[in-house]
Amino acid sequence: MTETTATPDSPQLDDARLRRMKFRAWHRGTREADYMIGCFFDRFHSTWGEAEAVWFETLMDEEDVDILGWALGTLSVPEEYAGPLMDRMRQLDYVEIPR
Repeated sequence: MTETTATPDSPQLDDARLRRMKFRAWHRGTREADYMIGCFFDRFHSTWGEAEAVWFETLMDEEDVDILGWALGTLSVPEEYAGPLMDRMRQLDYVEIPR
C-alpha cells in the first residue's frame, strides 16, 4: 500500500506523484529557486488536494525567473497562477535556509 496525503475533503495524492513533485521542486537549477519552491512544497503539500497538485505541477513547467518574480512581486502574476496558492507563495515565510 502506498502512502497518501489529502485534505479532509479531497482525494488522496499518491506517494510516487508526491516524490516527483518534491524532486522537481528541489532541483530547479538555482539555489534561490530550490529554497523558495522546495520549501513551499515541503511546508504545504500535505494540505493539497488534486486541484492544488495540478496547479503546482503546472507551475513547475514555468521558468525559475518567472516563478521567483511572481513570488517576490517584481512580475505580475498570470491569471492562471493567481489565487490563494500564489498569495501564500508570496508571503515567503516558509523559506528555511540552512546555515
